Amino acid sequence: MAEQLRFQTEYAQEGAIRQPQVDFAEVPDRVGLPLQDVDFSPSELANATPACIHLDLEELDCFEVVDQQFQEHGVEFSNAIALHPSNPAFPSRSGSKVLIGSPKNGWVEATFRCPVRFVSGFVTSSRRTVLAAFDANNQPVAQAETPGANLAGSGSDVPPNVQLSLKAANIHRITFYAFDGQLTLNDFSFSFQ
Repeated sequence: MAEQLRFQTEYAQEGAIRQPQVDFAEVPDRVGLPLQDVDFSPSELANATPACIHLDLEELDCFEVVDQQFQEHGVEFSNAIALHPSNPAFPSRSGSKVLIGSPKNGWVEATFRCPVRFVSGFVTSSRRTVLAAFDANNQPVAQAETPGANLAGSGSDVPPNVQLSLKAANIHRITFYAFDGQLTLNDFSFSFQ
């Protein structure tokens, strides 16, 4: 610490600007085996998409309207608000934040910039919940659902935070809906592959 303080004092003495001494090592022309058949053009690696995108809801503020916050990942939401659930019947699966359907009860919608092939989310709901997927022409392509409500402590056969997921080609939009019930969504993920 004293050495660092002495250096800072000497460096700033009398307003003189001194450049710190930097030595660069010589870089050999080749190290190890030469690279063969590697394409460094901005294509494959630069444009590669991850196998599965998992959205981090913890970055959101409580009561924040969620719409374009994840557009850099290729998804936008409708009718969604981030919330730290205070009702123990709606526990969070991971982290402290969930999405709820609001201002209209019972549904959350996501629209993808490019078609996806897989969508997943963990839901807790006061009613049966359906995850429905639609193509670019708004035609249904897949559907999954819970058999009934799954509130924590309700005695339901379905545990809270049950996973609903779909696999289908050409998914442009999905909706989680709970028929005017209350719905929380957590650990939302999707894949383009």
